[in-house]
Amino acid sequence: MRSLSIAATGMLAQQLNVEVISNNIANVNTTGFKRQRAEFNDLLYQNLRRAGTSSSDTGTIVPSGIQVGLGVRPAATYRITEQGNILITDNSLDLAINGNGYFVVELPSGDTAYTRAGALGQSADGDLVTSDGFIIQPGITLPQDALDITINAEGEVLVTIDGQTAPTNVGQLQLANFPNEAGLQAIGSNLFLETQASGTATVATPGSTGFGTIQQGALETSNVNIVSEITNLITAQRAYEMNSRVIQASDEMMSSVNQLR
Repeated sequence: MRSLSIAATGMLAQQLNVEVISNNIANVNTTGFKRQRAEFNDLLYQNLRRAGTSSSDTGTIVPSGIQVGLGVRPAATYRITEQGNILITDNSLDLAINGNGYFVVELPSGDTAYTRAGALGQSADGDLVTSDGFIIQPGITLPQDALDITINAEGEVLVTIDGQTAPTNVGQLQLANFPNEAGLQAIGSNLFLETQASGTATVATPGSTGFGTIQQGALETSNVNIVSEITNLITAQRAYEMNSRVIQASDEMMSSVNQLR
């Protein structure tokens, strides 16, 4: 009975759907998090009577035929990269990106990663680093005697040093952009890696054409809409229940056949 396996594929699909939704909800307060959406494709079809075939020796044609679908399969978990809200923190090393772009991060392995999470800090050597201590590229070292740190919209890092009236430029932040942001590979800790699907990173200063600007003293919040996610969760749960009822109905039909004498 095909309905058993068809409904089973539906239950597995909705299980994945709930897992994606639960990950979105779990990261509702994660800085720079981008929500995901599960996408599905229908499976192969079994042709019991093919449309367009001849139905008689006089040349009459079957108009629609008989096709039976074999269920559903997961196709992708698509990342939605729309801008999150801006949360004002008044912390001088909290940076939000208004518009397109990612901060460039050097991993301990030497690889390059990218992030939208701008909760930055300062290492013991004065380097500008992420919350995990990974250095922001290009490397910017803040003087130990800096009294004030200002990062403008174009990513210039300016510090005020005791005894000097004019601020000193100690570095220039850069942003990376991709042809297909949804193709980036998430590796956790708010970090992404470049893939063939994402395309090659284009690096430029903030405010350049196609790139966002920097807002100091602020963070980009998660773009998860909790009301929408709860609605999607209820829909997925009901779809899972309906597929389970199909299995129950198919089992009852098979039980009826077994009882025939």
